[in-house]
Amino acid sequence: MARLKIHTENHLASRVGWLRAAVLGANDGIISTASLIVGVAAATPDRAAMLIAGIAGLAAGAMSMAAGEYVSVSSQADTEAADLARERAELRDQPEFELNELADIYAARGVEKPLALQVAKQLMAKDALAVHAREELGISEITQAQPVLAAVTSAITFAAGAAMPLIATLLSPLDHILYIVSGSTIVFLALLGALGAYAGGAPLLKGAVRVTFWGAMAMGITALIGKLVGHAV
Repeated sequence: MARLKIHTENHLASRVGWLRAAVLGANDGIISTASLIVGVAAATPDRAAMLIAGIAGLAAGAMSMAAGEYVSVSSQADTEAADLARERAELRDQPEFELNELADIYAARGVEKPLALQVAKQLMAKDALAVHAREELGISEITQAQPVLAAVTSAITFAAGAAMPLIATLLSPLDHILYIVSGSTIVFLALLGALGAYAGGAPLLKGAVRVTFWGAMAMGITALIGKLVGHAV
């Protein structure tokens, strides 16, 4: 008797909601705080000024990220709720139309119309709103907006990311602080890009290069502005 092999699948789409907010928060925390510190360092060799700028950037950035994520994802949640309310009313008032609409969706994907109609009937008998939300509106448990989760995740990861260049600033010799903070930030960004790619099942090198490139660009521009302002002042 042949042995049945258990086929296990490890899909990572369920992580999309929190992973996007986590990577965005940490990336923004590292880049914005390091850029502030590098900008101040390019203008004046004052460790206290660098730390004050960095800590202020951490506090303001974490709160801003939390508020921004909450507001933007709440807008998405409101839109989804409105769509679901309309769909619920349509299912109540036009059940036959909604049945045929669902059958047409399956038919357009290659299912024969009689079978598509049978499948639509069975699925709607179980949970009509859920199947229409998924198939017609593209709303599912995986993609559904979660404002509080997005806000908390962004704030925590921003603070964690911002802490890295701050620690480098605190521990670096003052004469080399600009180069050490810049170099360590590039390493932090590369690690973040690789970690985010790993968590999402994507290629590590591509994720690391993408995050590192834009972070280096941001720091370079900020350092140049700091240098120009420092000379002007």
